[in-house]
Amino acid sequence: MIKSPYFTEEHYLFKESLRSFFQKEINPHLKSWEKQKAIPKSAWKKLGDMGYLGICHEEEYGGLNADMFSNVIFNEELSRTLNSGFAIAIAVHVYMATNHISKAGNKSQKEKYLRPAIAGEKIACLGMSEPQVGSDVKNLKTYAEDKGDHFLVNGSKIFITNGIYADFMTLCCNTDEGISLLIVDLDNKGVTRNALEKIGWHSSDTAEIFLEDVKVPKENLIGNKGKGFYYLSESLQMERLVLAMNSIGLMDGVWELTIQYMNEREAFGKPISKMQALRHRMADIKSELEAVRQLIYHTAWQIEHGIFAVNACSMCKLLSAELHKKFVDECLQMFGGYGYMEEYPIAQIYRDARCAPIIGGTSEIMREIISKMSIDGQEFKKVY
Repeated sequence: MIKSPYFTEEHYLFKESLRSFFQKEINPHLKSWEKQKAIPKSAWKKLGDMGYLGICHEEEYGGLNADMFSNVIFNEELSRTLNSGFAIAIAVHVYMATNHISKAGNKSQKEKYLRPAIAGEKIACLGMSEPQVGSDVKNLKTYAEDKGDHFLVNGSKIFITNGIYADFMTLCCNTDEGISLLIVDLDNKGVTRNALEKIGWHSSDTAEIFLEDVKVPKENLIGNKGKGFYYLSESLQMERLVLAMNSIGLMDGVWELTIQYMNEREAFGKPISKMQALRHRMADIKSELEAVRQLIYHTAWQIEHGIFAVNACSMCKLLSAELHKKFVDECLQMFGGYGYMEEYPIAQIYRDARCAPIIGGTSEIMREIISKMSIDGQEFKKVY
C-alpha cells in the first residue's frame, strides 16, 4: 500500500482501531437499523465512550480535539460502513449541529449541551432548511421575538436530519438584529415533529419541525445576536468538506464490494473482472475517484493551515457528490440483474447515493458559489 504524505503512522493506527470498532460494534447491526429506521441510543453511547462524537471538539468537554487528517479518516471510515443513513446522522451531530456551540458557545452552553452530546447522552440536529426557503439562509422565515428574558420562536424547519430523535436543535432563525443561532430543547412546549419518508438513508431519521410560541431562554443564544449568518457561512465550509470526505469513503467501500463480486462472478468461462469492456469502465471511475481524493486532501491541508478555503470546499462538495452518484451507478451495472435486487447491498447504496448532490447545498448552489468567487472575484472572510 502506498501511504499518503498527508498521514502519519499515528493516523494509520487510528484508522485501524476505528475500522475495528465499526466492524465489531456497528456493522453487524446496520441492516436492522435500516429496517427499524432508527439508530438506537446505545450505539450513540458507544461512539461517545470512544470520544468519536467529539473528534473535532475540545478535550475539556470530552472531545479528542484531533487534527484535520484524523477527521478525514473518521469520515472515510464512517462511510465505509456503506450505510449512508448512519454516516450522515453521526456527521450532522458532530460537525453541523454541535459545531457552533463548540466554536461560539459559552461555558454554560458547552457544559449543558456539548458535553452530553460528545458523550452520546444527547443527540443534536441543525435547524436550517425551511419549506419555502430551502437553504437560503438570508431569507429565513422562522422568527425569534425578543421578550426580555426569553425569545418567543415561531416558524418551521424541514429535512432535519436527527430531527425525530434529537434532544436539542441548533436553530437558525431571524431576530430583530438579523440571523441568529439559538439552542432549542426539543421537548419544549410548542415543538411538534413529523417524520418524513425518504427514498433512502433509512437509518437516519428526517423530520419536519414546527415551532409555535416556543419559549427559549436568553442564555441559549449562541454567540452574538445577528451574527448567525456569519457563523453559518464559516461552518458550512467544514460541512461541505466533511460530506466530500464521506463520499470518497463510501466510494472506497463500494469499489471493494464491486471488485470482489467481479472476481467471483464468471461469464463465458472467466471472471467478469477480466472482461475488457467492464474493467475499463472501472478504471475510468477509479481514476476520477483518485483525482477528487487529492483535491479533498489538499483542501483539508489548507484548512489545517488556517486557510479559509471556501472555493475549494465548494469544489470538493460538487465534484465528490456528482462522482458519488455516478460511481455507485457504474458499480451497480457490474452486478447486472443482481444489482437491482434488495438482497444485495449495492441496491441500498444506489438509493442512498442520489442524495449526495442534494444535501449540504445542492450541486447548483455549489456551482454558483464557485462562479461568484472564480468569475466575479467575491471573497469570504473568517469569523471564528
